[in-house]
Amino acid sequence: MCYIGVDKPIFQPVQETAKRDGVAMVQQLRKSITALVFFVISGALSAQPAKPPAEPLKLKEDAPDRYVVVPGDTLWGISGRYTDSPWRWPELWGLNREQIQNPHLIYPGYVILLDRARGRLSIGAPGAPGAPGAPGTATPDTTAGASSGAAGQPTPSTAPTAPGVVRFGPRVRSESLAKEMIPSIPASAIEAFIGRPLVIEPDGLDRAPTIVGTEADRVVLSEGNRAYVRGLGNVKEGNWYIYRRGGPLVDPDTNETLAYEAIYLGTAQLRRPGDPATVVLTSAVQEVAPGDKLVAAGNVQPLSYAPHAPSVFIKGRVMSIYGGVGAKLDEAGPLSVITINRGRADGIEIGHVLAVYSLGGTVRDVTKGSRDDDAMIQLPDERSGLVFVFRVFDRVSYALIMNITRPVGSLDVVQTP
Repeated sequence: MCYIGVDKPIFQPVQETAKRDGVAMVQQLRKSITALVFFVISGALSAQPAKPPAEPLKLKEDAPDRYVVVPGDTLWGISGRYTDSPWRWPELWGLNREQIQNPHLIYPGYVILLDRARGRLSIGAPGAPGAPGAPGTATPDTTAGASSGAAGQPTPSTAPTAPGVVRFGPRVRSESLAKEMIPSIPASAIEAFIGRPLVIEPDGLDRAPTIVGTEADRVVLSEGNRAYVRGLGNVKEGNWYIYRRGGPLVDPDTNETLAYEAIYLGTAQLRRPGDPATVVLTSAVQEVAPGDKLVAAGNVQPLSYAPHAPSVFIKGRVMSIYGGVGAKLDEAGPLSVITINRGRADGIEIGHVLAVYSLGGTVRDVTKGSRDDDAMIQLPDERSGLVFVFRVFDRVSYALIMNITRPVGSLDVVQTP
């Protein structure tokens, strides 16, 4: 209450004070209620069961405590000695994402040690316990007084011998392991696919250098024959792949043509630049003819990605089996190559391991009448094996079949294991 020109009533300050106190009390009460509600909700949320953790990685009962890497080993094969889940290899080593994409190199002679308490593996360099040349292991005998000779050659001994007799003793030969890096999967199974453009856009080869003529007007060419090429210009590249556009890669889910497959025919070497230029076929896996295209060979990069499962759920289909006739009845076994309708745009990367599921068929329920609506039953898809992705394009990927319990067929499902 306020009066102009008149003294304010004596109770006014008391009333305003009470009002201020009341507002403050209400505000404090609101804060208390908010805090209480937050506490109750937080308690309720914390009381909810947590998301179950991933199933612990199981080690094989006969997993070796120590294993010496030998030539011909692969990351996949070594992991199979320790677990039945080889795609969870990085968990055995505790690798982060960067190490998965570029794992520490493993060479023959390195020792893999198993810590059973933690379920982890570690690497020991040559000379670690159990490695060749380590303390307590057998090493080549060296005769006292033997001198150094050429690598791999017996060394004459200076020890006294009978006249006309030369004694030889074994010697240790050291050799660099730099060229023997252990790959993720068998290199021989995919070497024909690494570094070569297996997938092309519909017009991807239109502007590529083209074979326009052949030696002595041959209809087809083979290894050792000469060919004449237009479109090379003044390039300095000496080695070339020869390709022919193949059939379309069609997404079985959308019926969309994602790309075309390039048919690899062989290799050629530039002998004389110009227009036309002269090349010589250095290899041929199929007959080469005028109209076929050349693609620069470039440098082949080693496949060093460690096998690992995708971090997100991915599901796709097998589009084709490389080398098949393109029919839906095509089937493939271990170490065969398949194409899948998922690529870089879908989160696929080199090293991803996907599970393969055979499509479940349709059967009739014998307990039902043939005219009953529910007489036909769709059987579930059955898991049949694992594949390793080794080549990734934007919408298409190539994968190697690693281990299966039944043949993989076109239209089978692939997904995160």
